[in-house]
Amino acid sequence: MSDTIFTKIINGEIPCHKIYEDEKTFAFLDIRPRQPGHTLVIPKNPVEFVWDLPAEDYAALMATVQKVAKRIREVMPAPFVGEEIVGVDVPHAHVHLIPFSTTYELIQEPSATDLPSNDELAEVARKLAF
Repeated sequence: MSDTIFTKIINGEIPCHKIYEDEKTFAFLDIRPRQPGHTLVIPKNPVEFVWDLPAEDYAALMATVQKVAKRIREVMPAPFVGEEIVGVDVPHAHVHLIPFSTTYELIQEPSATDLPSNDELAEVARKLAF
């Protein structure tokens, strides 16, 4: 598989607001968040679909998803954290973690005028970072 935008983020070629990293996974804020704290968790193995990951990488991804979701729930003011796997927007396996209080907040897509500034993302990342 060729490099994806996520591979470039992992390699530091594209900046991001990193929340967590270990030898197999990487978590960072979505730049088009549905809600503040919307985080993407990705494997470092650039497989296109979550279900095609080797079992060890899948287990590592899900362990990080759980760890980051608990951190989001602890830090953000929303009582719930939604987990979503879609896999069509970037050809690199990823899991969305979205803090929310109502189902509308979970599914609401941001408009171009609702996007947070880099400083706002940096502040959320500072709160969530491990």
